[in-house]
Amino acid sequence: MQTQDAVETIHPLLSRLNDARRATDEIFTLVHPGFLHERPVAERHRLIFYLGHLEAFDWNLLHSRILDLKPFHPSFDRLFAFGIDPVGGGLPNDRPEDWPALEDIHRYNQQVRQTLDQALSRLTLDSSVPAAGTDFTPSILLNTAIEHRLMHAETLAYLLHQLPLSALKPPAPPVSHEAYPLPFGRLPIPEGTASLGLSDAETFGWDNERGPQRVTVPAFTMDRFQVTNGQYLEFIEAGGYDNPAFWEASDWKWRAEKKIQHPVLWKKAGDQWIYRRLFSEGPLPLDWPVYVSHAEAAAYARWKGLGLPTEAQWHRAAYGTPEGPERDYPWGSEPPGPANGNFDFQNWDPVSVDRYHPGQSAFGIWGLLGNGWEWTSDRFEPFPGFRPASFYPGYSADFFDGKHYVMKGGSARTAACLLRRSFRNWFQPHYPYGYAGFRCVGAGE
Repeated sequence: MQTQDAVETIHPLLSRLNDARRATDEIFTLVHPGFLHERPVAERHRLIFYLGHLEAFDWNLLHSRILDLKPFHPSFDRLFAFGIDPVGGGLPNDRPEDWPALEDIHRYNQQVRQTLDQALSRLTLDSSVPAAGTDFTPSILLNTAIEHRLMHAETLAYLLHQLPLSALKPPAPPVSHEAYPLPFGRLPIPEGTASLGLSDAETFGWDNERGPQRVTVPAFTMDRFQVTNGQYLEFIEAGGYDNPAFWEASDWKWRAEKKIQHPVLWKKAGDQWIYRRLFSEGPLPLDWPVYVSHAEAAAYARWKGLGLPTEAQWHRAAYGTPEGPERDYPWGSEPPGPANGNFDFQNWDPVSVDRYHPGQSAFGIWGLLGNGWEWTSDRFEPFPGFRPASFYPGYSADFFDGKHYVMKGGSARTAACLLRRSFRNWFQPHYPYGYAGFRCVGAGE
């Protein structure tokens, strides 16, 4: 039998797949087994679904398209195939006893990995030309499996964040970085061009990234830093959650019906605000980015007399330069490293917004990658010429419904490969659980 170590020496993609497996395996080691049948977020599956979903996704993606393997557990292949993102108030109503035993899921996962690894070790993975009648190569499918798994490494973290602390087993302490205090406020971004989407020369990206376009962006101003807990606290203390003037009608209705008065990770203890880190609670860290829903972010921006950036404005501030040419990353062309931002699993929680000075953009905007996704004002829509991928047709198309908003950037739990300029994330406006913050924009000066 081919060992995992031997598979890793065959091709870099297989090594990356095993790295991604380790990232998601670690998540499940942090949960006491008795809590795996919990549903931390009402709109999502129980945790036990994700335990089987990651291997079922890889199996369903790869076994017949490139490996000619026969199914050995079709019922699990179907049961764990698809996650959920209910809109319109519909929620799942399954019960813990509806799910298979943990030992059966672990056995399925082990057999999937062993079977796939043996077949992948014999496959040629460097072909760059899809076979006739297809839109994929083995490399494209493996990148899909890797990035899908890494996205779930982040999703699982924020689901665990909604479990009681007693459900979790804390890992080692996080990395510490020096802060560089700078004045807050907005910085000018001159008129220029923003390039959205993947170029045809770039080899891998999800279908919603395809369709490169250049957009002229008029001059504007943008917050130097993400909005912090301390700044957002001012909005709360000013009565922002009690004034409908700052909220869209549908957002106000949601806020009122759910009786929402503060961000989901905050709670009041007497006259003190307490913040829920992933593995502990403590005083509200005023210099960390606030994590809120799109509805809450937009309300704060209106309170300030400002707005959320468009996707093109965010790109212009992140990747543009005064000289004209755009950068691959806010700081330049070097791949993401630990000095550039709070991402790629360095920490379990955010850090102060005034850290990572090597990660600033050419216009002096800090923290654009990592430390929290950033809401934009743009609804999630396809670029011109969009074509869904045949091997995952619903990845993007199912969410072009006018009910999701684009997010850019990344969080502490976002893998480095997902920090490419073209990557787009999205959530519903009333979903407060993701690691998503924001910054404001105003008119050009």
